[in-house]
This record gives sequence, structure tokens and C-alpha cells, in this order.
Amino acid sequence: MTIVAVVRWVDETIFDLGRQFRWSYLPPLMVYFAAGVAALTGIVGTFFVKEYLGLSAAFLAGLTFWAGIPWALKMPLGHLVDLVWRWKSLLVYLGAFLIAFSISVMYGLIAHTEIMTQFMGIEAWYVVSVLLAPTGYVVQDVVADAMTVEAVPLIDDSGKAYSDGEIKLMHTTMQTLGRFAIVSGLIAVAILNIAMFSGVGALSQAEKAAVYANIYLLALFIPVISITGVVLGSILLRFRSRKLRRQGFDKGSIERMLSQPAEVTQPNWWILGGSVAFGAFTLAVGLSNVPLAQEIVFVGSMGIVLFLVYRLVLELDSDLRMPLVGTAIIIFAFRAVPLPGPGATWFEIDVLGFDQQFLSVLSLISSALALAGMLLLRPLMAKKSIAYLVAGLSIAAGILSLPNIGLYYGLHEWTAPLTGGIVDARFIAVIDTAMESPLAQIAMIPMLAWIAKNAPAHLKATFFAVMASFTNLALSASSLGTKYLNQMFLVTREVRDPVTDSVMAAADYGELGWLLIAVASITVVLPLVTILMIQHSPLRTRQ
Repeated sequence: MTIVAVVRWVDETIFDLGRQFRWSYLPPLMVYFAAGVAALTGIVGTFFVKEYLGLSAAFLAGLTFWAGIPWALKMPLGHLVDLVWRWKSLLVYLGAFLIAFSISVMYGLIAHTEIMTQFMGIEAWYVVSVLLAPTGYVVQDVVADAMTVEAVPLIDDSGKAYSDGEIKLMHTTMQTLGRFAIVSGLIAVAILNIAMFSGVGALSQAEKAAVYANIYLLALFIPVISITGVVLGSILLRFRSRKLRRQGFDKGSIERMLSQPAEVTQPNWWILGGSVAFGAFTLAVGLSNVPLAQEIVFVGSMGIVLFLVYRLVLELDSDLRMPLVGTAIIIFAFRAVPLPGPGATWFEIDVLGFDQQFLSVLSLISSALALAGMLLLRPLMAKKSIAYLVAGLSIAAGILSLPNIGLYYGLHEWTAPLTGGIVDARFIAVIDTAMESPLAQIAMIPMLAWIAKNAPAHLKATFFAVMASFTNLALSASSLGTKYLNQMFLVTREVRDPVTDSVMAAADYGELGWLLIAVASITVVLPLVTILMIQHSPLRTRQ
């Protein structure tokens, strides 16, 4: 490859994305950025659970399932956005309130424990916070998805309509920048965590608690970011409206181009009725003590979502229906693979000695390289099918899980003496994170761009929401799988009484190795088998 070819590749892959940026993209990007900044409390939350709560790995995996349920509620919210398109920004304010309340609960638990426990136990407050936060984020996310459609202009500065190819490119760029904004938020908070956790290992428990509380106080800035994005969006729309008016467009035409879909959205009572049934069903089962409540909610939710997907794809042209369904199933399988659960992190903290600051460094490396991966793989995403991408990502994820398995079985104890202490546990963790990190944000970009381009103009937000509900239910399936594996392979951490410091539960990581092997195997096998079945069926996709 010549120098000229390399320069051209760098220009087309990296700098061209910057040239395609438009100021109209900024408002939804700020909402996405706020979602990335939400990771600010991730590490402190992990240590809070480990140091303050006696919850098992299986219980925490089950709680993750319930925390994922609000993302399935993107169905009614997406349709609601289509129905109240002009006033959709109000939902961002609602989401900001829920997020702020969730963060305030965690701050109160750490800084004012005695006051909080007068009303409810620590575990109960923690569950409330865990469930409120995703509810707020999903409300904001569904509006941000709709804002990405609004952000792509239909005409240029001279009033000439863009071609279909140009609009497709802008939608792809918008969705790529959306993932960029999320990862950029992750990078920002990773750097902040590294600074705030500096020297925390030498602090007393009370001093650590003060650091944790300050991080949650700082996190209250998250809803401010998303609200700022909405306000900025309103300002930019006014500027675009004035510009179009100067070009001679009448008020009705301007509203159609900037504020409203080409066709007025009518209430879809199948979606609204199904969504009410979904919410009532989930609350009824979730608040009861029936056995297998999570499984019942998952099966019922999946049935309702599949019915709504069926009703919605009828709005598409016949040649687009089957490929979309096939694509959604492949992404579902890719996202449904189980995870090791919190036990793997507990092992890294207790046995490998990873502290808060080092985990923040790993988060920074992961986020930065995810950003680089999206840049470098952008041409591949534009040319290859989702089936091709998911197959490659699944194989890569399986291979890259091997270093973590090796760390459990003492790989670092063999490599460190041979390399003079260089290739120790932290070195292996850094390298593994560096190789694995670009995988996480890639698979969804082509599907989001496809929906943005091909969904009916008056149902953009609804399509985003329903298909996202389906693929997000995959994360609920992943949580269930994680719970089952943690019940099969029991992993416990040491739990001490916060008052007497006596050991209440002993650490036992004896079955963690088998857990990691099982997760790695499923990570590879499940998506590949699904792709093989889809590509040899009428659902075959080349999207």
C-alpha cells in the first residue's frame, strides 16, 4: 500500500466523518453523551455493593434483569413521541428528574446512611435507585433517537432536496456519531474516575465513603447535559426555520421539513393497547411473589413485543419485511449471550488486587479503543452485512475471553517470572481490554441506520422504539442466562459486618473458572448457530 493510498484511507475513514458533521447533529449527541457520562457511578457502584451490601451474584444478576425491563418500554414511548412530536422535549425533562432522583438516593445512602435507613433498608433503597435510573435514561434515549431523524436535513443551504444516497449517508453518520457521543462520555468519566480515585486504596473506610459521595454529587450534572441538548435543539430549529423563511418557504412547508413528519401520525391502538398490557403484566408479576416471576415476565414481554413487531412490519414494503426480521433475530442472539456477572469483578478486586483507580484505567482504555474501533471499522460496517459483522464479532469475543480465563487459572503467575514482572495480571488485563473494547458498540450501528432510512417517515420513532425493545429484551435474556450460570457455578465474596467487622460470608471463587468457560463457549456458539439458521431461511438478510 502506497503512502498516497494510506493517506486517502485515513482521510476517508477518519477526517471525512468530521467533515460530515452538522450542527443540527449536536442536540441528540448531547443526550447520548449524557448516557455515556452515566458510567461515572459504575465503578463506585460496584465497590458500594461489595463493601456495603450482602447481595449474592445471582440476586444482582436478577436485579439487572428488572433494571433492563424499562428499555422494553421504548415501545409506547416511541409511539408517544410520534404522537406528540412537537412537544417531545418535555419527556427529556421527565427523564432528567428520574435520573437525578436515582443519583440522590445513592448519595443519601453513602453520606446520610442513618437518615435513609429510618425509612427503608439499604438494600431496598439500592433496588429503588437501580430501577429508577434506567427508566429515566430510556425516556431520554427514545427522544434522542427521534431527534436523530430530525437532525438530518432534507434540503441543502440553497433549498435543493438531497438525494436518497446523500440522506442515507447522513443517517449513517448521525448514528455513528451517536455511538461516538456515548463512548466519548465513557472516556470523559473514566479520566475523571482515575483522578478522583487517586490514592483511595490508602484511605480509611470513612474517607472512601466521602469520595464515593462526591462522585454521586458530581453525577447530578448528568441530567443537566441532556436538558442542555434539548434547549440547544430548540434554538437550532429556530435558526433553521428563519433561514428557510428567507429562502421563500411558507410556514407549512417549514414545519413539515423541520418539526413534523410528512404524514400526521394516527394513534396505533395495537401498540398502545399492547404496551398498556405489557406494563400492567410486568408490574403485576414483578410486585407479586410468584415463582419464576422473571421468567414469566420475560416470556410474556417477548410475546407482546413480537406481536407489536408483527403489526409494525406490516407498514413496510414486502421486500423489506423479512430481511429486517432476520437482522433483528441475529442481533438478538448476539446480545443475548450471558455474562460472567459480578463474581468476575469481585475476583479481580479480592485476588488480583485491582483497585478503583486501575478499574478506571481499564474503563478508559476500553472506551478510547472502542472509539478508535468504530472509526477504523466504519468502512467495513458500510460494506458488509450485519450477519458478517456479528459472526466476526462473536468469534473475536470468544478468543478475547481466553486471557480472563487464563488469569483465573494463574497465567500471570507463569508469565510474570519469565518477563521480569512485566507481564503480570494488570498487564494481561490491559492488553485484553485493549483488544476486546472495539467490539461492544459496533453491531447496532448498521441496524439503526437502516431503520432511520427505511422506516416510514411518520413512524420513525415508533420503529426505533419497537425494534430497540426487541433487541433490548435480548439483554434481559442475557441477565437471565447470567443468573442461571451463577446459580450453577456459585461464586461468593467475603462479606463483613459494617459494625463489628466480623466475617458474615467467606469468599469462594472455586467455580469461577467453569463459569468463565461456559460464558465464552455460549458467546461463540449461540450467535453463529443463529446466523447459520437465518441465512438458510426466508429471513436471509444482506443488510
